[in-house]
Amino acid sequence: MQILFWPIHGGYTDAFVRGGHDYLLPVRSVRPGEDDGVGGWGWERARPVALDDLRGEDIDIVVLQRPEEIDLVESLTGRAPGRDLPAVYLEHNTPGPAAFTTRHPLADRRDIPIVHVTHFNRLFWDNGVAPTTVVEHGVPDPGPLYSGELARIGVVVNEPVRRWRAVGTDLLPAFTREAPLDVFGIDAGLLREAFDDPAISGIESLAPRRLHAELARRRVYLHPFRWTSLGLSLIEAMHLGMPVVALATTEAVRAVAAGTGVVSTDIDDLRRAARAFLEEPEWAAEVGARAREHALTHYGLPAFLERWDEVLLEAIASLPGPGVVYANANSGGNATTTIAAHAR
Repeated sequence: MQILFWPIHGGYTDAFVRGGHDYLLPVRSVRPGEDDGVGGWGWERARPVALDDLRGEDIDIVVLQRPEEIDLVESLTGRAPGRDLPAVYLEHNTPGPAAFTTRHPLADRRDIPIVHVTHFNRLFWDNGVAPTTVVEHGVPDPGPLYSGELARIGVVVNEPVRRWRAVGTDLLPAFTREAPLDVFGIDAGLLREAFDDPAISGIESLAPRRLHAELARRRVYLHPFRWTSLGLSLIEAMHLGMPVVALATTEAVRAVAAGTGVVSTDIDDLRRAARAFLEEPEWAAEVGARAREHALTHYGLPAFLERWDEVLLEAIASLPGPGVVYANANSGGNATTTIAAHAR
């Protein structure tokens, strides 16, 4: 099938477009010499499509990620999502400040299912009458790169100064009592002025492969996020084989299983855990190995893509029309699934 998907979240898009379909990524321009924002990733089955060219594309389904995309897709394709173009709405975020009373923008619609990335988000959003499901995160396996050779704490967070308390930036100085912190991510360099503390280093502009290699050299991974969806960086750190310490908030209590790290709302608990990992490298490696095994089982790419296939096929089948046969994306073309095609 051909899937329309705005590439607004690089890490998530990187996992999503590795399935067995064709992915149309809307961009402003595809003229030679202009940066379309997606060409550098090397995605084999995803291609950029200029906004003005979308009307000529044979789109099977759109995965919406922002409320404004509903009207935008109709204006660009001539087809209304949920009515004559199958659609699902992928919600990346936790609800707003009024956590469990925040009503979702699609809460009054029955025609566009909401796909949450965590069970916590599904629980806390007021989804109204909208059908909901959960597709838990999956990431490409970076490999068991962990060495823990540096007795330092690794953190990954984008825009740590702007997002401050939401991502736990204010908590970082407490951990410098145990070891220096290396914070990787967009605008991490601004931490130098925010703290004026040589024990907190901001490192930005690393390509994913380089980031994984550098992060894996740190002895322990710290996940200080208070109020965001489960960060892909936590899952990636576990894939690397790193022991993790994390705030027991949002989905982290589900993601970090017993024996794969330490989760707590007590900062002193997390400091003690970080210290123990720093002082006992063999134990850190043992816990990290279990973290990797857990991540591969529960947040591996194959299960993620298979679950997405189920959601997409169900959404397409919900619009009546003539039957059409699609090859199962994860079956190597040996199996087929008949569904009801949407009206074109």
